[in-house]
Amino acid sequence: AVETLTGALFQRPPLISAVKRQLRIRTIYESKLIEYDEKRNLGIFWVSCEAGTYVRTLCVHLGLLVGTGGHMQELRRVRSGVMSENDNMVTMHDVMDAQHVYDTTKDEKYLRRVVVPLEVLLINYKRVVVKDSAVNAICYGAKLMIPGLLRFADNIDVNDEVVLMTTKGEAVAVAIAQMTTAVMATCDHGCVAKIKRVIMERDVYPRRWGLGPVAQRKKALIKEGKLDKHGKPNDSTPKDWREGYKDLAGASVTAPLGGGSASEAPSTPG
Repeated sequence: AVETLTGALFQRPPLISAVKRQLRIRTIYESKLIEYDEKRNLGIFWVSCEAGTYVRTLCVHLGLLVGTGGHMQELRRVRSGVMSENDNMVTMHDVMDAQHVYDTTKDEKYLRRVVVPLEVLLINYKRVVVKDSAVNAICYGAKLMIPGLLRFADNIDVNDEVVLMTTKGEAVAVAIAQMTTAVMATCDHGCVAKIKRVIMERDVYPRRWGLGPVAQRKKALIKEGKLDKHGKPNDSTPKDWREGYKDLAGASVTAPLGGGSASEAPSTPG
C-alpha cells in the first residue's frame, strides 16, 4: 500500500497547519516500507517527496487505503535539497563550542567547519558568472543582459534554473535562463536570464548603472524640469532629445495615419 502512494497526489493541509487549507497537488517520487510491528500496529516508511508535502496527510491517506485508519506519530527529515543527515550536520553545542573557540583563540577553523557557506546549497545548479559592474543591478532585481555576462556553463537550456555568481564564487541570485549556451556564445545583445530569487544583499558591490552620458543628461533634464519626474517628455523637452532618445523600458505610442485612436508599438527587447 505504501508503494502505491506515488506520483501526483491530491492533498488538503491538516487543521493545524501554516498554510491555507485548500486542495493542492504534491508529487511523491518514491516511498517504501522499512519496518512494521504487528503487535504495536506501528510502521516506519521512507518517502521522497516534493517540497510542501504534508506527511501527516499522507499517513491519513495510507490508513484510508489500508482500511484501518492511521496517523503520524513521529517525523524525521533525513534530507532537504542537496543536504542530507550525513553531510555537514552539527548540533547547537557544536555551534556554541566553535564560537567559544573563536572568541578565545581567534582560530576560525572549527567555526568554518560548523558554519558552511550558502553556496553549498547551490552546487547542483548550472553556473553563470556575471561582471562585477552588473552585480548590484541584479541585486535590485534587474535582468541579466548580454553586456553583464562573463562566463557560463555548458548545456544550459531555456527556462533552466541557473545560479548567477561573481568572479569570486559568491552567489548573487537564482535565475531562469532565457537563452541556451549556444545563443549566449554567439549573441551580442538580449536578455540572458530573469531573476527568480536574489540572494546577495544590495550595495555589497558598487552601483554602476546610470553613469553613462545619456543617463547623466537625462538626470540633468529632470533636474531642470525639461522632463517629468519619471523621465517622460513634457512641453519643455528639447527637440533633439525627443527625436534621438529611445526608451527601451516601455513602448512608444504612435498615431495611425488614417486617424482614430493611438496604438501601442511593441517594446524593443533589451
